[in-house]
Formats: sequence, C-alpha cells, structure tokens
Amino acid sequence: MRHREHTFKIGRSGAHRKALLANQVSSLIEKGEIKTTLVKAKESRRLAEKMVTMGKKGDLHHRRLAISKLRDKAAVAKLFAEIAPKYANRDGGYTRIVRLGRRLGDAAEICLLQWVVETAKPKSEKKKKDKGSAKSEETVANAAEPASASSVEDKEVDDTSDKKNNADDKETEAEENKERKDAAAETPDDAEIKK
Repeated sequence: MRHREHTFKIGRSGAHRKALLANQVSSLIEKGEIKTTLVKAKESRRLAEKMVTMGKKGDLHHRRLAISKLRDKAAVAKLFAEIAPKYANRDGGYTRIVRLGRRLGDAAEICLLQWVVETAKPKSEKKKKDKGSAKSEETVANAAEPASASSVEDKEVDDTSDKKNNADDKETEAEENKERKDAAAETPDDAEIKK
C-alpha cells in the first residue's frame, strides 16, 4: 500500500524529476521569481519551502543536506545568508503562486512562483485602527452639524458651479486641441514666413 506517499511524476524518470526541481528552486533563489507551469510550480514550492526551513536552522548539517538536494553551492550560500533570515519569524508560507493564464501552444496553466515579501501588520493593530478612526469621525461630524435648509441650498449651488467648471474645462481642452492641429498642419515654410 502507498498511503501518504506523495509522488510527482509528470512523465519523467526519478533522476530527471530531481534535477528539474533542483534547477527550479536554484533559479528561484537566484532570481527571486520564476515563470513555469502550475504543476511544476506547486512541486517546486514544496522543495523551496523545505530549503528555507533548513536555512533557518543554519547549521553545517542542514547546509550539507541543502547542497545535496540543490547541487548548487552558490544558491545554498545565498539561501542561508539572505533568504532564510528574512523569514526567521514566519512559520511556513514563504512562497506564493500567481496564476498568469494559459500558454498558447499547449494551453498549460502558467504561473509565477515568487518569494513572499512581508509588508502586513499584525491583525490586532489593524482592527483597532479600523474600528476607532473612520466610523467615529463620521458619526461626530454628522452629530455636530444638523441638516438645515441653508446647507441643502449651498450643496445645490456647489453642484451648479461644478457643472460650469466642467463646461469651461471642456472649452479650454477644445481650444488647445485646435491649436495643436493647426501647429501640426503648418508646413516648415509657413513657420518661416511667420518668423
């Protein structure tokens, strides 16, 4: 029985699969993102995240294990020195897959596999700011200014002035376009005569 045995075959021999995944993860480490098919990206993501976990441990044993998997000492050095320290406080989920659609030739799903950049703030801070700031300002403003007939008339006057301003803007745009057309229509001889 093969319970819980994850197999990624895609029509390749075992050696070809290992080489493919090692090359893709090495390219991801060096370039920051790779464009590939969805099936390959999902499997490359598994290996890439395992490599980052090894990099976070950082000892010689895990460095040698990473070199045996990736077969690229420069990529492993960059992984342990630059990439793994960025994710020291993150438990998994170091990569993301962005789908790009289908390839024209064979309609295979194409995607970008890239490292996740942490820009998000903790959820607790977001909730506190969202609850307190926007809603309270609106309620205070509405409570402080009761609606009156004069404020309604002011709004109507503002709307008509906005319409007039829009009409003026359209007229000036039309004049500028006319000037551009005239300038483009002039021949070099006409420009010399005007001078």
